[in-house]
Formats: sequence, structure tokens, C-alpha cells
Amino acid sequence: MSQASNRELTQLVMRPGPGKAGKPVRVRSNFFEVTSLPTQNVQHLNVQILPDGAPPAVLRKVWQCFEDSPNGQSFLNNTKPIFDGRANIFSPKPLKCGDDNGGISFEVDLQEGKRSGGIFKLNIKPAGVVNMTELQHFLDGKSSITNNCLTAIMVLDVLIRHVPSMQYSTVGRSFFTPQDKRPLPNGAEVWQGFYQSARPTQGKMMINVDVSATAFYESGPLPDIVAKILNRRSVDDLRRGIPDRERQKLEKILKSLKIVVVHRGVEKRLKYKITKLTPSSAENTVFKDESGTEMTVASYFQKTYNKRLAAPFLPCVVVKKDIFLPMEVCEVVQGQRHMKKLNEKQTAEMIKFTCQKPNVRANKINQGVNLLKYKDNPYIQQFGVTVKPEMAMINARVLPTPKISYHASSQDATFAPLGGAWNLRGKKVAKGANLGSWSVVNFAGNIHDGMIQRFIRELCQTFIDTGLNVINRQPPITNADPQGNIERTLKEAWLKAGNAAKAQPQLVFCILPNTGVPLYAEIKRVSDTVIGVPTQCVQSKHIADAKKQYCANVCLKVNMKLGGVNLFMDGPQIPFISSKPTIVFGADVTHPAPGDMNRPSVAALTASMDSFASRYASAVRVQANRTEIIADLANMVKEMLKTFYQSCGLKPAQILFYRDGVSEGQFEQVLKNEVAAIRAACASLDKTYQPPLTFVVVQKRHHARFFPIEQRDADRTGNCQPGTVVDTSIVHPFEFDFYLQSHAGLQGTSRPTHYHVLYDDNKFTPDALQELTYRLCYIYGRATRAVSICPPAYYADLVAARARFHRKGENWEDTDATSESMDSDAQMASFAVVKPDLQKVMYFM
Repeated sequence: MSQASNRELTQLVMRPGPGKAGKPVRVRSNFFEVTSLPTQNVQHLNVQILPDGAPPAVLRKVWQCFEDSPNGQSFLNNTKPIFDGRANIFSPKPLKCGDDNGGISFEVDLQEGKRSGGIFKLNIKPAGVVNMTELQHFLDGKSSITNNCLTAIMVLDVLIRHVPSMQYSTVGRSFFTPQDKRPLPNGAEVWQGFYQSARPTQGKMMINVDVSATAFYESGPLPDIVAKILNRRSVDDLRRGIPDRERQKLEKILKSLKIVVVHRGVEKRLKYKITKLTPSSAENTVFKDESGTEMTVASYFQKTYNKRLAAPFLPCVVVKKDIFLPMEVCEVVQGQRHMKKLNEKQTAEMIKFTCQKPNVRANKINQGVNLLKYKDNPYIQQFGVTVKPEMAMINARVLPTPKISYHASSQDATFAPLGGAWNLRGKKVAKGANLGSWSVVNFAGNIHDGMIQRFIRELCQTFIDTGLNVINRQPPITNADPQGNIERTLKEAWLKAGNAAKAQPQLVFCILPNTGVPLYAEIKRVSDTVIGVPTQCVQSKHIADAKKQYCANVCLKVNMKLGGVNLFMDGPQIPFISSKPTIVFGADVTHPAPGDMNRPSVAALTASMDSFASRYASAVRVQANRTEIIADLANMVKEMLKTFYQSCGLKPAQILFYRDGVSEGQFEQVLKNEVAAIRAACASLDKTYQPPLTFVVVQKRHHARFFPIEQRDADRTGNCQPGTVVDTSIVHPFEFDFYLQSHAGLQGTSRPTHYHVLYDDNKFTPDALQELTYRLCYIYGRATRAVSICPPAYYADLVAARARFHRKGENWEDTDATSESMDSDAQMASFAVVKPDLQKVMYFM
């Protein structure tokens, strides 16, 4: 095949072939092979369901109601078309849409809960034909992915989802069943669900099936749920009313929750959405009834329904414009998704629920496939699709473990770790920093100076054992109020450090009372953007008994913050980087919490600064909310190239760029914009400067999982071994992508990282790129284990997360405080810039 025809296949890079390095092993993967595709063309129809604006769940009910109606049955004539819940219908046989195919209309009466007004009008008209045979050409690498191919894949996606989405709660590509649910703290619960997606792979379509879980609001009587949300044992604990601050928090959570009223009997269980809460209780909330008489909600319910309220002390919920309902006549409807960010307790419980050993997860996935019933689903049958009921067995390879190096004076200075992890016993860092000018700030009231001095002694000893040069072992200690003026406190500590050592302060060491975010966030904002000195925070609970292991971990972070190097890999193992001046970039964009349309997104860039790719500099920018393309990438790259030149005295001769956080739908956009931005950055320094560039997207958000087949191929957590790479069977039909599980499992099922090459001037062979990426995972500075995503991208992620704290006046107390008062421009302007000196060291560790 000539190069020209490759270019016609894809704008991205073609896979140069499969890799060969490493030890071959067979693994199971949660992909299920589609053994037959529809041979006939599929008719694509457009359906408009009026009145507009009903959610997919309702539209599906309307469609099902139409399917069962006499009109529907005569129109469908035993054909089983599928509906995507929005506007598309795909039919395995042609359907007659009126005389000249100009479209046809039907009425559907959706009688729900005995209230009328469920009349919907369906307008159906032909939208085209999907040629399903063309899909196979694409899978075989004979044609590019056309719009017709994309639609053909969509047909399969809608087909496997059609029946489950009529039966279960759906969220995106997953659906959830209350059969396997667990309560979470504060009125939430977690439901088990299944994810499924039709994926094009080499030569065939596969269905990727995975278990997933999501949080829902608990259903049941509203007062009970309110008590749970507010962390009370029962409704009784709210007799004295709900404090204002808690009431506002409650209102935020309950707003837009669906409830049914239960005081008018089964016939009249009307559904409402909560719009707000009354500031006063049911016994004190006054309104005018039909005749214009003023009365309280409690007395109205006594008079009208002969119902004495059991909890008149609770506020009322307001529905519609001004209907007041006492909480006790409301029940929360089942299956409403918890959209807000989970709190710490909820998150911990959620992780317990979702964290499953590989064999348990594999069994659950197989149960899911049984539940999905691909075999006896009449729709799937009529389309002529069959799916293999067993997980795909695929070939993988386990790459050889690289050797890592500590300082030559360490015992066993260069070694190959076993099982992806090691420890620091007898090791010294490769390049220890000098620590002379520093001071300690104690924000924890329960810790006295004696304990701190003992801890600092222990810490300094570990620092010295680990190869740091500690010049001052008795830094001045300041006791401070965590509620006080943090900026003033840290400036004083900075001065104390400088005065004590008669030198430029290097570090402020902070002891925190707890894990709370607000104090930590303020310390980082001040130290990163106001004073420009690294800080090292530790929790007070570690002060009392300073464990060696803990001190050693703190030491790794401090050494990097001061510009030291912890470990490295010798040149021959990373030939691409060591053979000529090479800069390795990592980039990431992080977005605010779902539903927050005001806060900006944060773009971060990190870049290696030495021939070992172990020291990194960074740049960060805020940009418009939820934009994925890095807006100011050209200037950020330019900054990094200049810093590289200052630190090495050489221009990078080649660039390797790892880009995190891009979904498939954005590949072409990112390729077009960001590769051009990198090129422009180079040209702006010198018109003739055009170093070859390789641009790789790094994805963690996908549903591919690997399960060892033989016990001997598993590590001790039951996962595949670190270094497991897959670049055949379940990957793209012909583009250059691969899955790499570079880390050893800690708990649950490990998630491999998916790497997809969008652009490549450096003409990497699969082996060269896979091995380089894997080896880099061993030199992540602050861990003594291989990490799951290559360090440049990992560091970019840390930089972006840190930048969130650089906003003045952010309310970190409230988990879902949206900053409604400021528009997005003001929000972006309120972020402070990291001091230039810190941008050159790894302050974000």
C-alpha cells in the first residue's frame, strides 16, 4: 500500500505494525466479538415528537406506546426498528412513510398516573440509508472512516441499547439497576450498572462491556431523607428547626428533585419538581386559600385533609409557582441521579463499592452480558447481528522491567525493581538539594514545640540519610491560628527563615490540623503566587510518631521542590531522549465540577529540563469554561523552550508531546490546533527552527480492562503484570494506538492507559514508543513504584489541580459552592500567576 493511500485512510498516524518486544501472554479483555453484522442496508428515519423538549426517558415511553398501538403495529408491520431516545430511528426493513415518502404523522396518548395531557404527535420521515457493508471495509483498513461508517457504528450502539434503555435508568452509555444498590451517607445511594459501547477494532466490531456505578438520591419519605442529608439520626433531631446555613445547603440539594405527593390517595399521586424551600416551618408558613382567607399550611392540611402534621416544624417545599407542601406528604421518586460532587464520606463508601478484584469484576461483566441478552433480543435478531457471549482472548506482551538508578553511593545503586515497586532502604537520591534557610509554621493547636522539635530532628536525620544536605537542623518555629491571616503568617515565617540563616528562604514547612481543603488551598495560593517559596505541608497526626517511611516520602517531595533529582534511568535505556537534546512535554486541561458553568478550565503544560527527563518546569493558564483545546499553547511552549535553553544551553533537537484528557471526538481538532501551535512556538524563536515532533494522546477514561488467564501471569492483586501492552485485536483498525498497563495493582482492577499517536515526525517504531513510555513510568519523582500514566502527563495533571487553589476568595468550605456572583471573565481574572522562580522547579509535588 503506497503512502498516498495511507494518507487517504486517516489524518492521524498509521500503525507501523505490531510491537514484538517482551514476553507474549494471553489475556482476556472485556470486549465481545460481533460475529455477524447486518448484510442489508438499514433505513434511517427521523422522528419529531411534539410537544418539544421532553427528556429521552419520556420520548422512549412515547415510542414504546406507539409500537404497541394499533396504528404503530400497522405502520411497523412486524418490523422491529430501534429508537435512540432523541430523533433517530433505524429500521432493518424499509418502512412506508406516506405515499411519496414525504413523511407520516401519528398521535400517541401517553396516559400516565391517570392525568390527561399525555397527547404526543409523532412526525416520521425518511432521512437516508445506512450502507452496512462499507463498515467492514473500514474495519479491514480498506477505507477511511466516512460519515456512513460512523452512522453504521451508531446503528450498532443504538441496537444494543434499545431494549435496556426501555427497562432501566440510563446515564450516557450506561444503564443502572436498583437490584444491586447500597446506601451512601447523607441521603445518597450507589447503584450498580453496566456500560456498553460498540467499538471498531481490527477487522471486526466488538462490544465493550464494563461494570459501572453511579450515585442516586435515596427514595422514600422526604423528611427521612432530609434528616440523612443534614446528618441527623432522625427527623426528631430537627424539632428545634433547621439553622439558616443548613437550610440553604439543603435547598441547594433538594432543588429540582422530583417528588410525589401521597396525601390524596393512590389515584392522585402527582409528580412535582421542588423549586425551593420556605424559610419558615409548616406551622408558621402563611398563604391565602381559594376564598382569600389567610391560614398556615399546617392548619390548611388539618382542615382540608383532616391530617394533623407530625413534623410541622420542618419547612415546606415549594412546587410550581406557589404551591406549598409539608415535607411529610412528599416522597422522593426513585432513580434520580446525584449530580453534585460527592462529599468525602460518600466518596470513600463509593470507592469501597466500586473497587472489585479482577476475577470478581470479570464475573460481574459476564453477568452483565447475560442480563443484556444479546442472544434472544428480537431487535438484535431482526438486524441479523450476533454477539459472542465470551470475553475476547487476546495476545498481549509483558515488557521487560527497566533498571533505575539512585546515587552511586547507595547500596544496589542501579537495579531492576520486582513487581513494579521498591523501597528506599539504603538508597540516596541522585542529586540531593541543600536545605539551609527554612522555617516551620504550626497551625495545629494540639501539637506543642517539644513534639515538633522531636519530629524535625527525626525528619532531618532521614533527609541526611537520603542524601539531602541539611545545613540548618533547627529551623525557627512559629505557632499560628489556622483561622487567622495566613498570608501575614507565611510572610513572617519567610522572614524568620531568612533572618535565621542569613540567606534567601528556600522552604516553609507547615503542620496542618486536618485534611480540610480551605487552609491548604490558602497556604498554596500564598506560597505559589505571593511569596514564591515552596511549602511542604504535613498533617499533625504524623508529628506524634514520625515513621521512617513517612519521613522518606516527605523527603522525596522536598528534594524535588528544591530542584534536586530523586532517581533517573541511564541513557542507553532511553535512547530517544539521551541521544540528542530532547524535550518531553506533558499537557492537560482540567474542568470544573459538572454543572458549574462559571468557573474556568485550567490548562497546564510541563516540560523536561535535562537529558534524563527527570526534572520538569511548568506553565499554567486559565481559559474559558469547558474548552478542551489549549488556548495559549503556543506561548506556553515558547516559555518552556526558552527555559530548556537556559537550563541546558542547547535547543531541543526533537519534541515528544504527551497530551492528556482528549476524547476521540476531539482528535482532529487537537491535531489541527495544537500541533500548529507547537510549530508556531518553534518558528517564533527562529524561522528555521523546526524540530521533529511526536504528539501522543493519553487516555485514562475508557472501559478496556485486562484479566490474566493463567494464575502465573497475574501479580499478587490478581491483575496483569506491570508492563502489559496490547496493540492488536481490540485496538483501532489501522491507526497507531496501544494500551499499556504500566503499574502494579494496589486494589481493585487496574485500568490500562490508552496511548494514541496523532502525529509523528520522529518515525517511532511501536516497540520504541511503547518501551520509552513504559520506562518513563518508573521515574515519577515522588513514588517508589511505577505509575499508571507517564510522568509528564501526570505532572501536568498535578499542576492543573494546584492552579485551582490560586484564586483569591474561593470558598473551599462548601463542596458545591458555585461562584454565581462573578461572570466568567471576572473568574478568569481572579486567578493569580505562579512566581517565575517556582515555575522552573517542581513546586507542585
